[in-house]
Amino acid sequence: MMTRSMRLHWGLRIGVVVALLFSAACGTAYAPSGVDVVVRRPPPRRVEVVSSAPGNGYVWIPGHYAWQGGDYVWLPGRWEAPPQPTLRNWVPGHWARARTGWYWVEGHWR
Repeated sequence: MMTRSMRLHWGLRIGVVVALLFSAACGTAYAPSGVDVVVRRPPPRRVEVVSSAPGNGYVWIPGHYAWQGGDYVWLPGRWEAPPQPTLRNWVPGHWARARTGWYWVEGHWR
């Protein structure tokens, strides 16, 4: 007979397996149409020193690698004010894996 802790343990294991399978399936998807795909894996993000905000309401937009001229180029982070008062959170962009390589998913305000 399974105890409560054993059921929880197996439930967590099953959840982890499902999450790994889901992430693997997402990682092999095709890139959206009209998006440039890069065959070479992007370098790891750099560690940035974040200065103090230039004013109230500014949000730090982290730097990232962009694909320019056949190579990755680092674009440093910056402080930015939201374009509208109702938009307060920045969702950072990221490199996503596709079957044919890597593509950039733009960050956006939420």
